[in-house]
Order: sequence, then C-alpha cells, then structure tokens
Amino acid sequence: MEPLEALYSYAWLIPVLPLLGAAIVGVGLISYSDATNKLRTPSSVFIVSLIGAAMVMSFGIFWSQWNGHEPYSFMFEWASAGDFTIQMGYTIDHIASLMLVIVTSVAFLVMVYTDGYMAHDPGYVRFYAYLSLFSSSMLGLVISPNLLQVYVFWELVGMCSYLLIGFWYSRKPAADACQKAFVTNRVGDFGLLLGMLGLFWATGSFDFDIMGERLTHLVDVGSIPGGLAALFAILVFMGPMAKSAQFPLHVWLPDAMEGPTPISALIHAATMVAAGVFLIGRMYPVFEEIPLVMTTIAYVGAFTAMMGATIAITQNDIKKGLAYSTMSQLGYMVMAMGVGAYSAGLFHLMTHAYFKAMLFLGSGSVIHGMEGVVGHNPTYAQDMRLMGGLRKYMPATAITFLIGTLAISGIPPFAGFWSKDEILGSTFQVSPVLWAVGWVTAGITAFYMFRMYLSTFEGEFKGTNADIKEQLRIENLQSMGASLGPGAMSTQEMPTAEDHHEDHHHASEPHESPISMTLPLILLAIPSILVGLVGTPFGNYFEAFISAPGEVVTVAELAEEVDLHEFAVMAGSSVAISVVGITLAVLMYVTKTIDAGAIANKIKPLYNFSLNKWYVDDIYEVVFVQGSRKIAKGALTMDVKLVDGIVNLTGFLTLITGEGLKYLETGRAQFYALIVFGAVLGLVVLSGLT
Repeated sequence: MEPLEALYSYAWLIPVLPLLGAAIVGVGLISYSDATNKLRTPSSVFIVSLIGAAMVMSFGIFWSQWNGHEPYSFMFEWASAGDFTIQMGYTIDHIASLMLVIVTSVAFLVMVYTDGYMAHDPGYVRFYAYLSLFSSSMLGLVISPNLLQVYVFWELVGMCSYLLIGFWYSRKPAADACQKAFVTNRVGDFGLLLGMLGLFWATGSFDFDIMGERLTHLVDVGSIPGGLAALFAILVFMGPMAKSAQFPLHVWLPDAMEGPTPISALIHAATMVAAGVFLIGRMYPVFEEIPLVMTTIAYVGAFTAMMGATIAITQNDIKKGLAYSTMSQLGYMVMAMGVGAYSAGLFHLMTHAYFKAMLFLGSGSVIHGMEGVVGHNPTYAQDMRLMGGLRKYMPATAITFLIGTLAISGIPPFAGFWSKDEILGSTFQVSPVLWAVGWVTAGITAFYMFRMYLSTFEGEFKGTNADIKEQLRIENLQSMGASLGPGAMSTQEMPTAEDHHEDHHHASEPHESPISMTLPLILLAIPSILVGLVGTPFGNYFEAFISAPGEVVTVAELAEEVDLHEFAVMAGSSVAISVVGITLAVLMYVTKTIDAGAIANKIKPLYNFSLNKWYVDDIYEVVFVQGSRKIAKGALTMDVKLVDGIVNLTGFLTLITGEGLKYLETGRAQFYALIVFGAVLGLVVLSGLT
C-alpha cells in the first residue's frame, strides 16, 4: 500500500489520537488524582505529542487533496432494522482536509502556549485533558460523512465547551457563563435536531448531497410544500446560529471569556464557532436551492456583523472586545454563505482562524504580563484603561498583536484583506444593501481594533494609577448590584477588588511572556500575513480547491473572470473605509485631537446602547430567566397546593373509611349478608326512582 493510501486508511486516527490522550490522562485523574496531577510535564508532553501527530497526518492528507487525490470515504453499518439502516464512518474531501489542518495546527499551538499560561494553575493537567477532548470532538465533526454523525460530535463539542468555559467553576461568573453557553446552545441544538429529523422524514437520508437532491425534487414535483422544506432548513440553521454566535443566539459568546485565555482562543478561532460555519458549508446542497433560507442566512449574518462591531466599540475588557469582534467576523462568514459566496465564506474562516487565535493568545500574554503588576483580578488585569505603553515591555506580543490588528482590519497584503474583500465583492453583486452593511462594519472593525491596540500598547503605562483602579473597583461593585447612591455605605468601607486575591506585592512594570507563549504568537503571525495570498483574484488557488458542491473551476478560469477595474474599486473602497477607522482611532487615542469622552457624552443614549450590548442580555434576563422562574414558581405552587392537596385528601379519606370499616367487620356471615341485602335494595330503589 502506498504511503498516501495508508494515510487515508488510517485517517480515523486523527480524532482518535487526541481522544486517546484525553482518555488516558482523564482515567489517571479519576483513579489516581494526586499522582496524576504531579505528572504535569509528562501529561502535557504526551497530549501535545498526540495532537502533533494528528497535525502531521492532517497536513499529509491536505497536501494529497491539494494535488488532486480523489475524495475518500469509509462507511460501515452502525444500526439496522428491516430496510432502515444507519451508516457511520469518515470522509476526506477538500473541505474536510482544510478543516483538519486548521483545527490541528491551531490546537497544537494553543496547547504549547498553555504550558506557560497555566503553569501555576492547580488544574494544569485537567485543562490539558479537556483541551485534548475538545480537539478530538471537533476533528470528529469535521470528517463526519452525514448529518447524524455530525450531530453526535456537535453535542460533544458543546459538552467540552461547557467544561472549559466553566474551568474555574469556583468563580461564580465562570459557573454562570458555562451554564449560559450550555442553555443557549441547547436552544439551537433542539432546532437542529428537529430540522434533521424533518429532513430525514422527507428525504429518507442523512447524507448531505442526497438530502439536497431529494428535497429539491420533492418540492419541484409538489410532494412537499416549499414552505415546509424552508422550515426544515431554517431549523437546521438554528444549530449554526447558536454555535457561531449569530443573533439572537449570540449572548453566550462574550461570557465565554470567563474561561482561561487558551480556550478562548481555541473556541473563537478553530473549534466551536467554526463548527457552525462548517455545517452551513456541509448543508449547502440543501440550503442553496431554497431562496428564502439563503436570504435568511444572509440577513442574519449581516445583522450580526454590524451588531458585534457596534458593541465592540465601547468594550474596555480586552477579551470581551475580541469576543464581539469574533461575533462580527462570523457574521461576515455567514453573510457570505447566504449570498452564495461559498468559497469566500470558508476563505475568511481560514484566515480568521489564524489571526484571531493570535489576537486571543496575544491578549492572554498581555493579561499574563499585567498580573505581575495588578494581581490576578480580571477587573484590573483585563481592562485596557489600566494598560498603555506595553510595547516597550512586551515587544513580541505587541508586534504580533499589531499584525493581527492589521489583518482583521483588512489592510493589504495581510490575510484578512483578501478574504474580506472577496466577501464584500461577492455580496455587492447580489445585494448592494448587504454590501453597504458589510462595508460600514469594515470601517468600524478597523476603528475598534486600533482602539484596542493603541490603548494597550501605545502611550504611557497606567497600571499603577490608583485613581483608575478605584474607578474600576466601583464599576465592578455596581455591576454586581451594589448601591452607591445616597444612603449607601462609603466606597472606602467596601471590600477592595484585591481582597479575595492573595498577592498584594506586585512589580512596578509588566514583563514579556515566556518563550512557550511568545513562540506560538510568532508562528501564528506567519499565516496571518501570508495565507491570504492563496486566494488573490489573480491566482485564486483557494476557490479552485474549495468550490461550492457540484462546481469545478480552475485557477485560469477564475483569473480570466477578474475585472481589474471592479477589483480596484471594491478593494479601494474597503481599504479606504478601514483607513478612515484607523485615522479616527489615532486621533482619539494617540494625538488626543478628538476627545472620545466628549463624543460619548454628546451621544450618551447611543453610547449606553452599545455599552449595554443593545440591552439584549437585559431583555433575555427579564423575559426568559425571570419569566421561566415565575412559571416554575407557579407550577410548584400548583403542585404543592392543588396536586398534593388532592393526593393528601384522597389518602385522608382512605384512612378514615378504612378505620371506620374495620369496626364493621364482625366475622359473622349474617352481618355480611345484611350488607349485601342493603346494597341490592338501594340499587332497586334508585332504579325505580330514575
């Protein structure tokens, strides 16, 4: 057997290897907790080596697919009953091979980074086990050959996100965040389950291509109404809406920042949020033939892109800002899928995975450096108002963060420019309105990202400023519901933000992170700069490789279709709006020519609207959280007072009658005959009266 063919035959090892690592270390933690927790370095090396092996296999398969190898599938019968059979297995095609490379490479670098970031955490080994299980679940999802198997791994991804977001479960915000993520995703997953079962009822298959062909045929011949087909497809789309944080199921994503930064990077780059866009790609044969569904996907994506960007403008927590940035960029991808730009959406998924992973890991490096000055409190360590001037102390982190900022802002030749420009160009051809939304969002993106970079790395370091610390402390108390109005206790009497943290003696300056953290940043900077070059209009190798199902195009054909004038206009307009955003950020946060605070005060309602996340969380709190609690309380009252009352009354009557009847039992046949005679006589009288 040739090496490449052997690689395909053993491709199932790619998800199994990290699963094996998680299983072995997990069993050790369960059975021999103390001993396993002491084996920190061996455990991490073992798990990183396994994901590294999976990465090597993934690159080999990708290279084979890139060079024209036929797609490969292995299937086996998992369950059967009569004519009904369920098949499982794995499939390797162009999109699967690309996703394997993205997931394994990002996961590998995140795990290397974790060694430095979690070095002093007592849950170090447990975190590695969770990361490995998470990676395995996503890899299994990527190579799944049908929707049913996708759903199995889809739920595993959700379970792992719950474990990782709530990793520091002793902290109430982390416990609340993982519950919020779990419940929100259950809403989307329930829709996905209903849609999946509906499509199976209609088409008799879970295979993506077969579902698409049969559903189209059934609608064409009138066997099922077009509205019903659209309903099934939109229900399936609810799954990606939750996983990829699309409005209105986006609320879990910012709260997911309560988990350690490495998992934030993995969730926001290559695993959980990418799963939603990937599933839209897999379900494309079903979606593309239903215009209503495609329009719904496009508008949901555009709205989410704009919403995420406008909220990110006012965020002061560096991780929360990046979280809303992810939400916005995912909106771009979903919008691209909705307008039929299949390749462009997946192209942005790839470029975004690398530069967003770098940005999140960069934010973790910043937090790691700040903790040496302000302590291990997120209120201080993550707030950009206490940062500034970090480029002098953390040069490697600053340079890589700037590269990521330029990439996401769409500045050529960085990776984000090529993918974002392709989305905007494709969108303009379908809907100028959606293009306008995406174009404005691009400008806002450039503004808030450079606001983030400049506030963090330029200017003077403010980490030792006692006034800012006091302001942040009071804001934190207010966010927890403390009353600071007339009659409240003095803020000086309240506990400080550091009262629950052991470290009160800090350094006066931050420091650069260790090599285990900076090296992944440097390695991620390379694709953040170069990977976009595979999808230029002049040589679009990416689209030739990743084209919509059923389409085959070549690089030469794509190059012939390029209109240089149109490209110059579209690219020029997207770069221009980004430059405007960057210029505004410089004027506000470097030269101080424009007073950002004065503008915020002039448009206070809009500022508060953005700062409070469009009040969506507040509305959900009132309608769903408090509403469900009231319903539950009413149901409990009904159960206690009505249901339990009836049961208790019945029991009481049974007791009384039983106690009464026992005294009537004499044991004499004459007495029982008298009772029977009386009953018969009563029936006769009753029948005569009626």
